[in-house]
Amino acid sequence: MQDSIFSLLPPLVAIVIAIWRKNALFALLCGVLLCHLLISNGNPIDGFSGTFFGISDVFLSLGNVYIISFSLLIGALVTIMNQSGAVNGFINHLASLNLVKNSRQASVLPTVIGTTIFTDTNLSMFTAGMASQKLFDHHKLSRARLAYLVDSTCAPVSILFLVNGWGAYVLGLLDGYSFDDPVGILIGTIGYNIYAIIAVALAYYTAFSGKVYGPMKYAESLVEENKQATVDNIAPARIMWLPMLSLLVGTFVLLWFTGDGDIRRGSGAFSVFWSVIAALVFLIILVLGHQLMAFKQIMSAAVQGIKHMSPVVAILVLSFAFGDAIKVLGTGVYVSQLINVDVPLFLIAPILFVAAAIMAFATGTSWGTFAILIPIAVPIAQQSGLPVEFLVAAVLGGGIFGDHASPISDTTVVASIASGCDHFEHVKTQLPYALVGATLTIITYIAIGLSF
Repeated sequence: MQDSIFSLLPPLVAIVIAIWRKNALFALLCGVLLCHLLISNGNPIDGFSGTFFGISDVFLSLGNVYIISFSLLIGALVTIMNQSGAVNGFINHLASLNLVKNSRQASVLPTVIGTTIFTDTNLSMFTAGMASQKLFDHHKLSRARLAYLVDSTCAPVSILFLVNGWGAYVLGLLDGYSFDDPVGILIGTIGYNIYAIIAVALAYYTAFSGKVYGPMKYAESLVEENKQATVDNIAPARIMWLPMLSLLVGTFVLLWFTGDGDIRRGSGAFSVFWSVIAALVFLIILVLGHQLMAFKQIMSAAVQGIKHMSPVVAILVLSFAFGDAIKVLGTGVYVSQLINVDVPLFLIAPILFVAAAIMAFATGTSWGTFAILIPIAVPIAQQSGLPVEFLVAAVLGGGIFGDHASPISDTTVVASIASGCDHFEHVKTQLPYALVGATLTIITYIAIGLSF
């Protein structure tokens, strides 16, 4: 059943279940199980044991362990920042600088914050949204506009500036293909990630021009007080930005060190893991030094943050297991052979982009989408001669677009909450912008494809 039409069943079943149940975790688990049933020629005992060992084998890779640990620890980092008052302190510091004096500057503020805090999308969204709510109300700008600016910078920037969990995750999915320079391939996706670039460009155009179109032009969004839980203590702004800066700098330094002076050849998983460890220790020292929380409270917050990230990490583990299983099954090789015969080269990237967009829209998660399509996109690139970076970027961009357009996406929900905007209104007003970005992306991919 390997390298045959039957190898298409696991990703198709995973997609159908994801759409039907709206559950990426269950969809991936079913996909992994079906892969191993096919690998074992339908033997249920071998299929179930293969599934168990396939999932457990994920932890045999040190790179995977680094990525999984990073994802859990970033949850601890964000939660400690929130509960210690570091985020509130950063927001208050921005307000005290009195940098915002007109509606344009009010629009630019969340846009800039959204593009500078790219280590964690939730932290970026909550910081940008909460720091700007009152300013938007004061300058009579709708919360829908704020939610759009927050949503259209935080996630796209995270997939462009890959010094974060997104980059580590994609690097993990690229592992196993014997690439000489996987970090270089990851960096190479940036220039081809057209949708993310357009999304950020449209956000900055909106912020600077003050012009809005479509439903957003008539938005009368909620201007209620943010109902997010707040903390009484307000920490100095440096409690937040110093650890974040150390995370960024540490990652680049370790990439340079492990790559013998070439960050493209450095170990991405190793670098982000030890950088987040250093940032977390640094944050704890600062919080204790300023007596913002007792050590017991810090540990409790860390555990809460790790628990909060557990569902995401479960998807992460199953994503790796599914990627490994689908490689053994030969789905990517089979699909690449079909496409090479029947599909013109210039349409391959647009097809992958649209497929990723549909999956991410239906499931509400781009990470599960990456897990299913990157193991298909890489063999297609290898067989067709198209750059691996080009086709991987098409999958990444499609996932981000699907996230933006989907009403069940966690990033869409978080952007609504952080901005104090009605969720349906945010989805309705952002969708035209996302569709414009997707259309321009498809046209650009066709043009790039014709150049090869």
